[in-house]
Amino acid sequence: MQGDLLNVKVNKLTSIKTQLPYSFYSLPYCKPEKIMDSAENLGEVLRGDRIENSPYLFKMREPQMCNIVCRITLDAKQAKEFKERIDDDYLVNMILDNLPLVVPYKRSDIDSLVYQHGFRVGLKGQYTGSKEEKYFIHNHLTFTVKFHKDEQTGAARIVGFEVKPFSVKHEYEGDWDNKTRLTTCNPHANRTVTSSDSPQEVEDKKEIIFTYDVEFEESEVKWASRWDTYLLMADDQIHWFSIVNSLMIVLFLSGMVAMIMLRTLYRDISNYNQLETQEEAQEETGWKLVHGDVFRQPTNSDLLCVYVGSGVQFFGMVLVMMIFAALGFLSPSNRGGLMTAMLLLWVFMGLFAGYSSARLYKMFKGTEWKKITLRTAFMFPGIVFAIFFVLNALIWGEKSSGAVPFGTMFALMFLWFGISVPLVFVGSYVGFKKPAIEDPVKTNKIPRQIPEQAWYMTPVFSILIGGILPFGAVFIELFFILTSIWLHQFYYIFGFLFLVFIILIVTCAEITIVLCYFQLCSEDYLWWWRSYLTSGSSALYLFLYTAFYFFTKLNITKPISGILYFGYMLIASYAFFVLSGTIGFYACFWFTRLIYSSVKID
Repeated sequence: MQGDLLNVKVNKLTSIKTQLPYSFYSLPYCKPEKIMDSAENLGEVLRGDRIENSPYLFKMREPQMCNIVCRITLDAKQAKEFKERIDDDYLVNMILDNLPLVVPYKRSDIDSLVYQHGFRVGLKGQYTGSKEEKYFIHNHLTFTVKFHKDEQTGAARIVGFEVKPFSVKHEYEGDWDNKTRLTTCNPHANRTVTSSDSPQEVEDKKEIIFTYDVEFEESEVKWASRWDTYLLMADDQIHWFSIVNSLMIVLFLSGMVAMIMLRTLYRDISNYNQLETQEEAQEETGWKLVHGDVFRQPTNSDLLCVYVGSGVQFFGMVLVMMIFAALGFLSPSNRGGLMTAMLLLWVFMGLFAGYSSARLYKMFKGTEWKKITLRTAFMFPGIVFAIFFVLNALIWGEKSSGAVPFGTMFALMFLWFGISVPLVFVGSYVGFKKPAIEDPVKTNKIPRQIPEQAWYMTPVFSILIGGILPFGAVFIELFFILTSIWLHQFYYIFGFLFLVFIILIVTCAEITIVLCYFQLCSEDYLWWWRSYLTSGSSALYLFLYTAFYFFTKLNITKPISGILYFGYMLIASYAFFVLSGTIGFYACFWFTRLIYSSVKID
């Protein structure tokens, strides 16, 4: 209603250049009497959000002009801090009624307005006629609060929060006290701030007066669709194009797979089964030859079980999360929701991790299920946590708010040790109680020799080839995801993402099956690890692509920020390796069991 108090909250200062968020009050801005921290959820803390109250108070539908927030005199240290933040292009983020603050500006290439999240701390420039570069601070903010009026009740709801920042060297007459009127900004004398013609410099001993205006304007935008302006992407066409492109790859691949599989396999199987009747079974060829070795236990079978278990855990997490997100549960208005959901899902998927690794382990005639369970519970999360811990220490050294505080670290440890590990044990126990998976054919006592392979069938070459297609299917969408993470934009097109994820699963499965078939035909029966690595190698291409993205799209100059980027991308690539490798492994596992159970073997 009219006259209701509106509290503006401040969030972190962010920069695309350094990727290190800082809390708003790390700079000597005006502080309220008591700084209160809003309760953040787990995801917000991990993202570095620090939401606090601010001295900016509005009254609903009551415009204000030239409100003085406070006056500060900079000392050398404070001036240096402001200059550093201005140098690194830091943006100030604020929130009103859960809406982030935006600066609207026109882009030359498209007609509509583009929104930049948050306003810049300040800018660099020269006075006319001088070469020396000066730093200027945005100390006058003109806020526009847009509201939508309900026809029936007459109540208004906030649907937009915009600002135009200016740099103004304020002047006043006489001594400074609470009743001082500014000569540079006086609503009674019709003096308002509309440009930064006489800007406020940032130097030692300079006095800065912070002021703001608020205007309210009625808007046609309904409350339910107030986020739409934030999410307007100019690139919808590219998404459709990328989806169609990926689908073409997949259809082409599927067609080939179906042709090869149905025709070749059908011919093979009928031939093998006819030969039996014609008593010519002495000269067997192709994949049937290795039937006595194809289910022989691989080297390092324990490690394979662990990786397959971790992959199942990760796959379950991604799948459930995508479904939730595509149904619209995790919209950007729910800050940190995605991150929190990911962590919780990961923890609860420990059940499936334990179950799948124990089933596989029992099939390999393993007996010490507790050992394998411990490794499944600690290996993948342990490696990720170690990298994360090092990166966190670096952020902490920079005094950034992106560092995860001790309490949150403790919460993460509790989620891992207190919930995830016991669930992995439960899953393992259930999986190990089940009868072992039977092989469709008997394994010979003595392993047969593997003939010399052609150069294109060597493990390294076929593994590297296998990763190209799954990566090709997802890399355009990957570009958007990277942009939303590192250029601080909203990512919300989860419907697209879900499609891409399905495409990824299909591509991984198909390419692994095709390469596995060729491998068995050339009498090489070591397929267990190779099937995992074939589709898993797409993670290598993913990492190379993130490096390419770093050098072409980002202008990160600080070494710490570079280390952060590559550290986080390493974690992402490792997770992608486990995910795609597991998909490939299960596809191949199903395929070999299928073909060997369909031929007669004496």
